[in-house]
Amino acid sequence: MLAGSKPLAMFGDALGSACEVPEADFAPYVGNGSIVRREEIYRPPGAGLPGRFVYFARVGEEWRIEAMHRINEALFVRHHPTTPGIEREIGRLLGYTEAEIDSYLHGIEGKTTGPQ
Repeated sequence: MLAGSKPLAMFGDALGSACEVPEADFAPYVGNGSIVRREEIYRPPGAGLPGRFVYFARVGEEWRIEAMHRINEALFVRHHPTTPGIEREIGRLLGYTEAEIDSYLHGIEGKTTGPQ
């Protein structure tokens, strides 16, 4: 995204994890107003671990943050299952080409997220 090829970057993991968001890389652009930053905490009902997501979007592409937020809220708070259509939409929001998305979907085809 910092090279100008993608409109949105998203970083996420369980709250308190060791995953580091590259804040310093984005800070100059957030500071000069060319990139917008948003952070969200998704708290699932019950005993699930909350997730922290940080979004960065180029100015004019902020709508992508809101769209991604709605998807992540459905997935992580309301536990809606992901689908190839949702994965495709995530790829589009992040700025991947249809060929890149097709390749990704082919790679995860048939994989599951848990026991059947």
